[in-house]
Amino acid sequence: MTRHGRYRSALPAAAFALAALGGCAHHPPARAPSAGAASAAPPSATPKAGTGRYAQDRDSTPDGPPPDLSRIPEPAPKAEPPSQYGNKSPYTVLGETYRVLPSAKGYVERGIASWYGNKFHGYTTSTFEKYDMYAYSAAHKTLPLPSYARVTNLENGHSVTVRVNDRGPFVANRVIDLSYVAAVKLGVWPKGTAMVEVRAIDPAHPEQEPAPPAAVSARTAAGTAPAKTPKPALYLQVGAYAERANAERAAAAMRAAHLGDVRVVSAQVGGKTVQRVRLGPLADVDEADRLTPKVRALGLGEPRVAIDD
Repeated sequence: MTRHGRYRSALPAAAFALAALGGCAHHPPARAPSAGAASAAPPSATPKAGTGRYAQDRDSTPDGPPPDLSRIPEPAPKAEPPSQYGNKSPYTVLGETYRVLPSAKGYVERGIASWYGNKFHGYTTSTFEKYDMYAYSAAHKTLPLPSYARVTNLENGHSVTVRVNDRGPFVANRVIDLSYVAAVKLGVWPKGTAMVEVRAIDPAHPEQEPAPPAAVSARTAAGTAPAKTPKPALYLQVGAYAERANAERAAAAMRAAHLGDVRVVSAQVGGKTVQRVRLGPLADVDEADRLTPKVRALGLGEPRVAIDD
């Protein structure tokens, strides 16, 4: 797999006071420390001598022919007790502090998905279950573990249900890390990343789950061809300001840096009007990754990905 990496600790999980965390990326990141569970956790899979925790230095697809992925069922959401491991809140990775949501109910977010595969197959996740790249699972930074979510690829309309049992991805501009089989079904593999919507599923009322956006299976009026899914617009959002003057000052600093088109957009958030400063629309995820450190260097705060229909 090219231009693809994932955060993982280089030491066995038993050496840490917190459970293992991971994060996939379109570009290879530095390794991150583990975080998320108690010291009494069981050890992770045994690495090969001299290679650290993992037998592979870089992630990859399966070594041999994979099983028939079409026969692998998606998980049926069900109520599960919180995992003993992986739900510590708050926790800190690479200097960033994260707070686990008290409940997955009502969670909806758009962002960029990545995936992880053979390098981590058989090693422990943040819940200390074994990672199975042939199971529909995912890593998320703040959803309680375990939980269930419907992930929709906004670029092609494909959707899949995943069980969230891992932490990550701890990479800028990534919202969820998908298992290999989930990435294949969504069309995230072999591209590496995709713009997605992540919508938590309430196991007590899965029938209340709304239809996924822009379903690619929709037919034209003639019934002969799938309706084309319009590509969503990708931006880097620098901030959301209550005062228009503050937003315009931030936008002026962005324009002076000549990074691209900058706009100030009014939006309603919690019954209040805010002014969002956005860079874009951008061509693709690579451009968002390239511009993020440049925007960060302007001292206007941490930029984040924003996706609009």
